[in-house]
Amino acid sequence: MTQLSKQDFQNLSDFRFRLRAFQRQSEDICKSHGLTSLQYLLLLHLKGFTGREWATISELSTRLQSKHHATVMLIDRCCELGLVERRESTTDKRCMEIHLLPKGDALVDAIAWQHRPELNHLQQDFPLAQ
Repeated sequence: MTQLSKQDFQNLSDFRFRLRAFQRQSEDICKSHGLTSLQYLLLLHLKGFTGREWATISELSTRLQSKHHATVMLIDRCCELGLVERRESTTDKRCMEIHLLPKGDALVDAIAWQHRPELNHLQQDFPLAQ
């Protein structure tokens, strides 16, 4: 097993510092809009889901890296706040679709917009594949 170099540790440390700084700033932005970071992430994953305008609970659990029951509780809370709604699938009655409501859509837009400066800064140092 090859040992990590001092530079490897410095790079990992710098990456984790920048990641945590981004998360901390995100937490503050979410709080200023009356949401938790997880509530925002749920909305973000719905808005950014590839290929359609909704997602299943299992898909959201995967995106959130969360247990199924924890995702259900998060969705319940977001439903209570009028941010998302559950809809029975038209193609598979066993499947529940989670849809973003206008209030949730407006919040995710506003919060994501406030993330742009830090996202632009991070993309300079850590370019994302296009």
